[in-house]
Amino acid sequence: MNEAAVKAAVDQFLRSVTHSARGEVEKAVRAAAASGKLMAHEPITTGVTFSSEKIGLNVTIYGKIVI
Repeated sequence: MNEAAVKAAVDQFLRSVTHSARGEVEKAVRAAAASGKLMAHEPITTGVTFSSEKIGLNVTIYGKIVI
């Protein structure tokens, strides 16, 4: 397998995920702020999980969003 092809394929997948996830996260943050569940400058602990049975992938990456 060509390293450049692997990198390009993974990059394309991650761009797609980033685009989709951004909209969903923004929608959830706005809804939480509108309902009073989230206050300004309150950190939001988040996690993203990537998994694939075929290649034995199961990794969760954690982070925080602070607005």
